[in-house]
Amino acid sequence: MEHNEKAPTAASQVDPQERLKTAAIGMASNIKLHSSNTGGEKGTSVTADIELVKKITEDWPTMSKKSSEQTIEAYGPPNEATPSQLIWYFNGPWKRTIVYRDEIPHDFPQPHSDVIEQVINYQVPPEKFSEIAKFDGSVVIERTKGEVSARCDMEAANILALNMMHEIATGKKTAVEARKLYTEQTAAYVMNKPAPYAEQFQFDLQTEEKFDTDETTLQDEVISKTIKKAKEKLGLD
Repeated sequence: MEHNEKAPTAASQVDPQERLKTAAIGMASNIKLHSSNTGGEKGTSVTADIELVKKITEDWPTMSKKSSEQTIEAYGPPNEATPSQLIWYFNGPWKRTIVYRDEIPHDFPQPHSDVIEQVINYQVPPEKFSEIAKFDGSVVIERTKGEVSARCDMEAANILALNMMHEIATGKKTAVEARKLYTEQTAAYVMNKPAPYAEQFQFDLQTEEKFDTDETTLQDEVISKTIKKAKEKLGLD
């Protein structure tokens, strides 16, 4: 029998006062972040116990386990380890690296599974989003955070994908041209032939975070006054 009733969400059950409190806290946090410039990725310098990591990954799928071993060999133990993922912060050229237990099948440019996601600071012009999506669905743009990540089966593929992302973002290549070069460079790398786009970034990485905070569109005076009163009651002004 078809069941059309939707399960209640947490959002649908929040009472009116809590909704206002949350909005007030969010606004106060925003003001603080803008004035102090303290937002963004903090990470941690603490590393996970390597024996715990080995225990966690011992029953992972072969590709996920291989990726975790390669990443540990290159960068040392992860900073965080959970049953489903390992996380490194600020490892080598990367802002963040995540190796996942759970695999995603991906057939471009050849059949493989996506298990390692790696992140850089990069502001993509919004008008280039669609073209980058046409190039590779495993390249993810975080507009507000000013990040771009690539998720594949190995670091070389991620470097290659992000190099192609940059080529598209700067208008040097179309998605079709980037897919062609990506395919050629992947074959070259696997066969141990020169593959510069897969081995090194071909552009300077941004060392500082640059957010795209967008613009305020909720200008309702009644709502603004109500939230302001809630902030005052909470001592957030």
